[in-house]
Amino acid sequence: MIHLRRWRDVRVPAALTRPLVLSLTIALLVATVVVVAVEIAGKEYESRVGVLAVPAVGDPDQPREASFGEVVALSLPALVEVARTPTVLRATAEDLGTTTDDLARRVSVELVPASGLARLSVRADTADQAAQAATRIAQTVVDADLFAPVARLRLLDRPETTQVAPDRPLAYGLALIAGVLAGLAAHAVGHLRRTRPRDLVRAALTAGGVRHPVTVLPDDDPDLTPRLALLCEASARPARVVAVVPRLTERAEELAAELPDKTCEPADGDAVIALVPDRGPQDELAAVVGALPTTATLVAVVTC
Repeated sequence: MIHLRRWRDVRVPAALTRPLVLSLTIALLVATVVVVAVEIAGKEYESRVGVLAVPAVGDPDQPREASFGEVVALSLPALVEVARTPTVLRATAEDLGTTTDDLARRVSVELVPASGLARLSVRADTADQAAQAATRIAQTVVDADLFAPVARLRLLDRPETTQVAPDRPLAYGLALIAGVLAGLAAHAVGHLRRTRPRDLVRAALTAGGVRHPVTVLPDDDPDLTPRLALLCEASARPARVVAVVPRLTERAEELAAELPDKTCEPADGDAVIALVPDRGPQDELAAVVGALPTTATLVAVVTC
C-alpha cells in the first residue's frame, strides 16, 4: 500500500493537487488544443475578381427591345446561381481535381447595389489555385453573354487573393473562451468532489452526536501526518487510529505507525482519528462515533 501511494505521488506532482493550479493547467491545455486544431486544419485562400455589366456596342439604328438598366437590374442577380452551375464549373473543377458540387460550395457572388458590378470569390487550398479558379469561372460567365444584345459583362483587373484560414485572431479568441470555460468547469467539478465527501462526513458526525469541530482531511494531503500530530498534541491524548470499514484497517495501522508514540499524556482517553471511504454514505462513521467511550475525543476524520 505504501508503494502504491508513493507511485501515485510521483505521477501527480503535489502542486497539481491544488485546485487553482489544476484548473489553470486544464484551461491552458484546452486553449492549446484549440489553437493547434485550428493551425493543423490547413491554410485556405480566397481570390476575388470583379465582373462589370456595360452597354453592348451595336447598330445605333437597330431598335432596342429593352433598356440597359432594365436588363442589368433584372438579370444581374442571376449571376449568383449561374456561377455555381455545373456547366460553368466543370472545366475548373477538373483542373483542381475536385467535383463541381465541392467547388460550388467554395464559390460566392456578391452584388454591389445600383452599380452593375458583381464580385465573384473562390476559395482554394493555395493562392494560385484560388486566383486561377476565380479568373476562369468569371471568364466563363463573361463568355456566356447572358445580357446580349443589350449589355455584356467585362472582367475587371486581376483577382485579389488573401489568406482566410487559419483565422488566428478568431482562433485565439476561441482558445481563450474555451480555456476559461474549461478552467471554470474543472474548478467547479473539483470543488464538488472536495466538498461533497466533507458534507457527508459532517452529516454523519452530527448523527453520531459529535458537537465539537472535527478536522476533515484527505489521505493524499502531503502534510497529513504533521497536522494529525499537532491535533493529538493539542488534545493532550495519545493517538488512536480507527478504520470504520475493514478495507481501511491496513491503512489505519500504517498511519498509526507514522504518528509519534506518546504514552505519558496528562489527559485521560484517546485522541481518535477515524479513517473513512472518500465516497458513498458514511453510516459506519456515525455508528463508530456513537460507540466511542466518553473518555475518547474525535479530533480528525481522514477520507481515503
